[in-house]
Amino acid sequence: MKFLIAIEPGTDTTAYGVVVPDLPGCFSAGDSLEQAFDNAREAIDAHCELLAEDGQHLPAPAAMAVHQSDPDFAGWVWAMVEVPVESYWGPAEKVNITLPGRTLKRIDEYARAHGQTRSGFLAEAARQAMR
Repeated sequence: MKFLIAIEPGTDTTAYGVVVPDLPGCFSAGDSLEQAFDNAREAIDAHCELLAEDGQHLPAPAAMAVHQSDPDFAGWVWAMVEVPVESYWGPAEKVNITLPGRTLKRIDEYARAHGQTRSGFLAEAARQAMR
């Protein structure tokens, strides 16, 4: 699954800070940009594991533009990281569904624009509908 991260640039004396805006309370840091990315992936994995253990679902992601407009993130750099957390909510199962081509295209465009996969988007849409 892809997660949006905000990176506070580091300096000679401070580490790079990392926040995962769609996972409140999930943050990390690293002395180098590479280390910041690695540590962000570890933080996301641990955060999601705790959510699943507590019987909670992943929060619905907001559009990147929503987070970018937050003044707390002014001057930060944005990136996406892939973290395979789906298994915390049970093994994935393949399903065969039929949708009109135009609907499928719109789903794919929406999911891509929000840093999601088609499967991730459909799963989240189903969770939202069943709440």
